Amino acid sequence: MSIIVNPISPVAFSIIGLDIRWYALAYIAAFVCGYFLFRHLAARPNSGIEITKKQLDDLLTAVILGVILGGRLGYVLFYNLSFFLAHPLEIFAVWHGGMSFHGGLIGVIIATFIAARKIKINAWRLLDLMAVVAPIGLFFGRIANFINMEVMGRPTSGPLGVIFAGTGDIVPRHPSPLYEAATEGVALFILMVCLYRFTGLRRHPGALGGILGMAYAVFRIFCEQFRAPDVQIGFLTSWGLTMGQLLSGAMFIAGAVIFTFAIRKK
Repeated sequence: MSIIVNPISPVAFSIIGLDIRWYALAYIAAFVCGYFLFRHLAARPNSGIEITKKQLDDLLTAVILGVILGGRLGYVLFYNLSFFLAHPLEIFAVWHGGMSFHGGLIGVIIATFIAARKIKINAWRLLDLMAVVAPIGLFFGRIANFINMEVMGRPTSGPLGVIFAGTGDIVPRHPSPLYEAATEGVALFILMVCLYRFTGLRRHPGALGGILGMAYAVFRIFCEQFRAPDVQIGFLTSWGLTMGQLLSGAMFIAGAVIFTFAIRKK
């Protein structure tokens, strides 16, 4: 038996005619929660870094720009380049949705290295702390995807199938954003916190960042088995490879290389 869900409006509320969307609130919640957790971890004696509030604010600004610019450009380049070449102004219409985690990750890494050079702190140590914090943003982002009825799953006859009432799509589908919120968000957060707290990996700059890349890739590749491929791309191969799986495979390799160098480096 499928679950029938009444869609939640993408608009959370309006202020003087300005629509405030759940998507924007999800990003704000992710940045706020991530900021305070990062500050808490950085203040611990064994964090390996010393960062002032001013430096942390500068880093947060760089990360926000990295997430937004990298995520959007990643979506444009990886998922719908032909459309955006024909409609270049749509690149700036982020309220229509369309963000790439892999692009956002690249943006954050670049922004962190630039900010780290400015504030004179080891960039890999910063990225390790961000690896613990990042799943918070993934969780809120996937919940927003579900509210927006984005990146929904493949048809299913199982008990977890979801039908959004009033949308015209009466096919039960896997609620894949919720699967990703549970794995890439909750499970990955628990994993990274445990590795940070109960292992010595934080003494190897870059190790936790490498593990995040590998673990996220595994969760994403698994969840893509239930997620419908992007309409404008479809499957990349006859045996069902998706763009998300391809990018995650490359991410796993990069994470493994980073982790190996971090562990071997004296």
